[in-house]
This record gives sequence, C-alpha cells and structure tokens, in this order.
Amino acid sequence: MKASEIKLASRAARLDKRPLLKRVGLIILATDHTTEVDFQRIVASDTIGVYSTRIPYANPTTPDNLRAMQPSLTAAAALILPDEELDVVMYSCTSASVVIGDDQVKAAIKLAKPSAAVVTPTAASAAALKAVQAKRISILTPYTVEISRPMATYFLDIGFDIDRFTCIGLSDDREMARISPADIVAFAREAMGPESDALFISCTAVRAACVAADIEQAIGKPVVTSNLATAWACLRLCNVELSPPRGHLFTPSYRLPSKA
Repeated sequence: MKASEIKLASRAARLDKRPLLKRVGLIILATDHTTEVDFQRIVASDTIGVYSTRIPYANPTTPDNLRAMQPSLTAAAALILPDEELDVVMYSCTSASVVIGDDQVKAAIKLAKPSAAVVTPTAASAAALKAVQAKRISILTPYTVEISRPMATYFLDIGFDIDRFTCIGLSDDREMARISPADIVAFAREAMGPESDALFISCTAVRAACVAADIEQAIGKPVVTSNLATAWACLRLCNVELSPPRGHLFTPSYRLPSKA
C-alpha cells in the first residue's frame, strides 16, 4: 500500500470515563528503589492504576534534607495526571512525614489535588497498628538515632507505648533499600519486645513488605511496615478487597469498613 491510501475510521471512538476505575498517585523520592515495586505487587490491578512521580531528595537522611522536600510536594502532585482527579495520593517517606508533619503534607498535596484523599506512611501505620489492636509496640528503623528519635516521639504522642526501639544506623536511603530480606527478618526478630502487641518496621525504602508474613511467623505477632500500611490504606480508600493475604493486616479480621 501507499501512505496516501491510509483511511480514517468510519466512526468516532467511544471513550470510557476512565481507563481504570480507581487512580492512586505516588509521590516518591528521587532515590526510591522500593515503593513502586511494592505498590505494583500489592495495589495495582485491573481496576486500580498506580501513577507515580518523583520528588527531589539529597542524601544523607537528616532532618534538614527531609524537610527540604516540603516545598516540592504541591508541584509533584500536580504532575500526576495533570488536570485529572485522583482517588488517593500517597507521599512515600515515613521519616519526612514525621519531620514535615502529616497535616502539612496533606495540605500541600491538596493544593494540587483537592478531591484526593492523602495518605502518609506515619498516619497509615498508626491506623494499621490500631486495626490489629496494638497498644504496646516495638519499632525497627533503618535510620540513625537522630532520625529515630522523632519517630519514637510521634508514636508516643499519639498514645502508643513503645517497649523496644531498634535502629540500624544507616543514613543513605539507597543503602536502606539494599538490606537483604533475610537480614530484615533477622533484625526484626531482635527488635521485637516480648511484651509488645505488634512490630512496626519503618521506612518505605526497606523491603520489609515482602517478608512481613515470614517475620510474623518468626515472632508470633502482627507486623506493620510502612509500605504494607500505605498499600492497605490506599486499597481501603478505593473500597477494594484486600487480597491476596499479606500477613495479619490483610486478613479478613482487619478489613475494616471505614476509611483510613
């Protein structure tokens, strides 16, 4: 055939309102290796699209470097499907959510996506710990002591008792993403206090979601990780069944009807 023989279809295309029923937006750090992978495994489906944008971030992980992301949050949210509505936007940094503040993160994202629900790892993890009826908790972080202290204060201030707090001492989130799954399980076993109701593993960079069930089997208590908690919160906000099971948090007992 010749290029001049290309024909226009005889009718206009029928357009669905949306390619997928639900839209989850991710704002992730420029250096993040883990969040997109976890959300593709846990959240993305034939009915939920996961759309991400990256935000400038410079290591090492310090309060000042974490706080420096705040001015970019609105512009980052606006870049996710510009001028289109999202059902949920999740800001994927646990330590920055503590330093900046959940309310401040939400306000910045709402300026760009006013109709979207906003999820932070800290608020989602607190809701998840309450869902598994945890009051006394142990916490494991990959951070330094400097970054871990505000995390401890955050959970104490919202009413949790902390039996044991363990930090690994890393200051580069790219190294946090390289902690082997087997080592995460080993650190988790050491970090769990015998009197705690649950273990919280902080940091969206850490590959803890994929071994949460293994950790639960080892310690005999529920495990909440930053990425499991945010995925759980996003799925609830999209009114989607929490499947397949991924530890205690995703079992039927904790499929609460109200939104996170």
